[in-house]
Amino acid sequence: MSGHGSPTLSIDGTGLTVAIVAGLWHTEISDGLIAGARRALEASGATIVEYRVPGSFELPVAAKAALDAGADAVVALGVIVRGGTPHFEYVSAAATDGLTRVALDTGKPVGFGVLTLDNEEQGIDRAGLPGSKEDKGAEAAEAALATARLLHGIRA
Repeated sequence: MSGHGSPTLSIDGTGLTVAIVAGLWHTEISDGLIAGARRALEASGATIVEYRVPGSFELPVAAKAALDAGADAVVALGVIVRGGTPHFEYVSAAATDGLTRVALDTGKPVGFGVLTLDNEEQGIDRAGLPGSKEDKGAEAAEAALATARLLHGIRA
């Protein structure tokens, strides 16, 4: 269930530990994202650990802790729905900038599966649920795995 133009990645995750760090908001969508990430990681043979945080704002600090604790990569999953206040922009920017900083500071990949949405219907369409057009949880997991393998190769 890849989006138009997205790569098809098949990665051997044997020997890699990947942490899924996911927010609790918008349960149906976030559970779909987690299920997609788990499917991709299980198919790869990676070891999976999972952590739940209250919301997308907390993703960067938990992702950093998981990587510092030995995970080879993180799949960060969250759902941010636009409301009538500037809150959406602040949380979206904080999550994006924070996760980028975590990847650069640790030198380990962070698969970005944070959905920034105008409404919940857009999330349902991207969450890898039955009838969804996309599976952003799986895509984020595949990106994290592919980058972890690439980095292992570069450093070898």
